[in-house]
Amino acid sequence: MTSTVLITGAGIGIGRSTAKAFGKAGNHVVATDILEKEGHSVVAEIKAAGGSAEFHRLDVRSTEQADAVVAAVEKAHGAIDTIVANAGIAHKVPLPQLTDEKWDYTFDIDLKGIFRVVRPALPAMKAAKKGSVIAVSSIMGVAYGWDEHVHYSAAKAGVVGLVRGLAVELAREGIRVNGIAPGYIRTAQLLSKEHSLGPDADKAGEFIPMGRIGEPEDIADVILFLASNAARYMTGQTVVVDGGLLVGRY
Repeated sequence: MTSTVLITGAGIGIGRSTAKAFGKAGNHVVATDILEKEGHSVVAEIKAAGGSAEFHRLDVRSTEQADAVVAAVEKAHGAIDTIVANAGIAHKVPLPQLTDEKWDYTFDIDLKGIFRVVRPALPAMKAAKKGSVIAVSSIMGVAYGWDEHVHYSAAKAGVVGLVRGLAVELAREGIRVNGIAPGYIRTAQLLSKEHSLGPDADKAGEFIPMGRIGEPEDIADVILFLASNAARYMTGQTVVVDGGLLVGRY
C-alpha cells in the first residue's frame, strides 16, 4: 500500500529534494508551498519519473488553509503517513530593527507553522495507530547562535522542544516525531547575500571537516530514513546533518 507523505515548502531547496526522494521511493507525495509554479513543477518532475504526486497551495501561517489541505488529502487518501514540516524563512534583521512584527512573522512560519500542519492530521494518524512527523530545525537552533538572526535561532530551537513534546505525547499512539538540523546546505536561502552567506557560500566548506557545504539531497535522504521503518524505535530526536561542522570547530 502506497504511503502518503505531505511536505511543506516543497517547491524549492530541501523541500523539493525531499519530495523527489519520497516520490522515487514509491510514496504518494503531497507537495505544498506558497510558491505555486515551483510546487506544480516538482509534482510534474515526480510524475515524469514515474511517481505519484499532487500539489496544494498552503501558507503555513493559516490555520484555515492547513486544516483544509489536511482534510482534502485525508478524504482522497486516508490518514497521512508522514508529514515533513520543512517550510521556513531566515531573514537577517539586526536587533535594533527586530520589531514584534518581524519576530512574530518568523515564529509564525518556522515554529507555529509546523504545529498548524501536524495538529489536524493527528486524529486520523491516531485512529490508524501509525504515523511519522519530521520537523526541520537547524544547527542554528541546536548549537549556534546567529547574529542578526536572533528570531530565527530562537524559533529553530523551539522546533527541538516541539519535537520532544510531541514525541512523548504521541508515542503510545504509534506516532513518531523527529527533527533534523541541517548545517550549511546549498539552497536559495544560503545563497542569499541579503539574508545569509551569499554567492560565496562554498567558502564555508573550508572549515567543514568533510570539505564541502551540503546539498539538499544530503538532507532529503536522512529525512527519508527518519520516516522509514528503519527508524521505527527512534522518536523525539533531532539529528544534526552538517558534514562534521559542529564536532569539528575547536
